[in-house]
Amino acid sequence: MNEKLMACLTNPIKHKLLTEIKDKERATTKELAQISPQIPQTTLYRHLKKMVDDGLIKVVDTNRVRNVDEKVYGIAIDLEAELATDQGEATGQYYNAQFQRFTKGLVKEFQQCNPQKDGSVYTIKDGSGFGITPFYASYDEVRALVCKINELIEPFTKVDTEGRQLRNIATIITPPTTKTKGDV
Repeated sequence: MNEKLMACLTNPIKHKLLTEIKDKERATTKELAQISPQIPQTTLYRHLKKMVDDGLIKVVDTNRVRNVDEKVYGIAIDLEAELATDQGEATGQYYNAQFQRFTKGLVKEFQQCNPQKDGSVYTIKDGSGFGITPFYASYDEVRALVCKINELIEPFTKVDTEGRQLRNIATIITPPTTKTKGDV
């Protein structure tokens, strides 16, 4: 996966925009603004411009709206091939670099949380948190688990209810350890 795509996927707003354009195949700025109304318009335009400059999306058409040309965006790369390549065999160095970039994006999000005047953060109130759950599964069971997780999350990927805010769920499944059941 190229670095620009990885940077896009580790940014929650850009990731959401890319996903929306992919799902719709074509999307206007107005349509993209509706997916997450709390994103300021200037931020939306800045992200779209950067994604075009990075070659991830492209302007596929324009619509004339009140004497202004509204851009229509489409995916500029073979996204499925890029993601499939990344999930296939990769060098250890490449795989580790991708994981580090991914985790740096998560760390940045937590660093940008809004602490209260006394420096505290309301993790229960804002719904954030993290944890780890060891589990045993075969390769096929892991794939089935990921499909179920995606199925559970899918209804929450749209802004169709008042009060929803853009959040991220990061799923990390570590490689199998060499420990056996008796070693735990």
